[in-house]
Amino acid sequence: MNPDRWYILFAVMLAFVPVVVDMTILHIAVPSLTLALNASGNEVLWIIDIYPLVMAGLLVPMGTLADRIGYRRMLLIGLAVFTVSSVAAAFSPAAIPLIAARAALGIGSSMIMPCVLALIRQSFDDDAERATALGVWSVVGMAGAAVGPLAGGLLLEHFWWGAAFLVNVPIMMIVIPMAWRLVPETSGASSGPWDPRQALLLVAALMLTIYGIKAGFKSGLDLFAVAPFAIGLVLIVWFARLQIRSVSPMLDIALLKNPVIAAGLLMAFVASGALAGFELVLAQELQFVLGRTPLEAGVFMLPLVVAAAIGGPVGGKLATWFGLRPVATLSMLAASVSLAGLSFTNLADDHYLTVPALLGVLGFALGVGLLASSVAIMGGAPKEKAGAAGALESTGYELGAGIGVTIFGVMVNSLYRASFALDAAHPGASNSIGEAMTLAHKLGGDDGSKIVAAAKTAFVGAHGSVLLSVAIVIGLLALAVFAALRNAPSAAEHS
Repeated sequence: MNPDRWYILFAVMLAFVPVVVDMTILHIAVPSLTLALNASGNEVLWIIDIYPLVMAGLLVPMGTLADRIGYRRMLLIGLAVFTVSSVAAAFSPAAIPLIAARAALGIGSSMIMPCVLALIRQSFDDDAERATALGVWSVVGMAGAAVGPLAGGLLLEHFWWGAAFLVNVPIMMIVIPMAWRLVPETSGASSGPWDPRQALLLVAALMLTIYGIKAGFKSGLDLFAVAPFAIGLVLIVWFARLQIRSVSPMLDIALLKNPVIAAGLLMAFVASGALAGFELVLAQELQFVLGRTPLEAGVFMLPLVVAAAIGGPVGGKLATWFGLRPVATLSMLAASVSLAGLSFTNLADDHYLTVPALLGVLGFALGVGLLASSVAIMGGAPKEKAGAAGALESTGYELGAGIGVTIFGVMVNSLYRASFALDAAHPGASNSIGEAMTLAHKLGGDDGSKIVAAAKTAFVGAHGSVLLSVAIVIGLLALAVFAALRNAPSAAEHS
């Protein structure tokens, strides 16, 4: 038994925290960096979702590479990449360099994430101790994502937007020496082939598809939108065929033939996407429309993020007591109802408990939904394919977060443009609320005030319409989940 196992756990948890916090910390900083970098609406979306998309495409191949070269070496390389990328992101002079730095952060995170779980499993031989260590990992993961908006608000209250990235550096200065000293050297199991081409194919497919979606919503169905989208879909189909035909696939897509696993992956995708997309749009409304400071916006979002963190652990108990099918279905229905309620609620006029209660219900429902998806995926997979199922689940989470930001963002921006009343007089202000506020700040005076008023009205209407649309989609998903999980274990079987 490794005498340093608890120190190793502390070290890898410190490495894990910035990775999960970076998924949400930037949501609060969007208005600040939009104005500072003069970023367009599409550039803002790329800044946010390039991180989870790159991570999603590289998680599995980086895990396989870590098996070959050793977890300590891969962890240290990932920490170094993450540190350098954080500094580059913090001091980015424009949107494009920031997007590139966020992509590099995704690469570093994809190196760190597989090593965290592998080192926990490697360091703890006792089943009870390993369960405790994995419980710590789960709580840290949910809590890290939950405190992201509040941490961002606290930093932006006193510093510039780059502090949201620079805060990673002192943590890494502690983690890297600890990992170097405590994490044991491993020779690498070399358990499977490592083919980076498949990972690059997946990343390229995702980027082209999402670029096509964003371009289509902004400028219509022209060649510059349709061509990338079509090429991206072709690459996705090609990637899927490679996985089906491969003896050692990067992602075992054949697992999706099981309806329980397919339903779980869909829930993971939708729940993580809804949480990430809603947080981003809510942060913009709170600051651009209601004039809240970043810290005030972070505090306002606490019911959502805290309830999501609580929902995960509680969801496991609920699934044990009542069975997976009712818990999964009701969690999706609760998320649908709360989003519908928020779509009809005016945040500026509601000073009581309605909005915090709806945010709490939404966060708790999505947290339970994420846990239920994990139970469905891991419970539906054969024991010998648990690793492949875990890789599929992790990829679904990251893809959901990235694509959720895209869908929420492009829908809000599209509806915003359609209802913006001053486009002819002020071209450019109708692209996004961030661009409108940047232009208003430059113009000032009566013209600036008119742009601000028109932008706020258009954004509130767009936000409400998008929330209602997503609520309907999640409600339909609840029905699909209910049907797909008819053979899932009942409460009696769990016990």
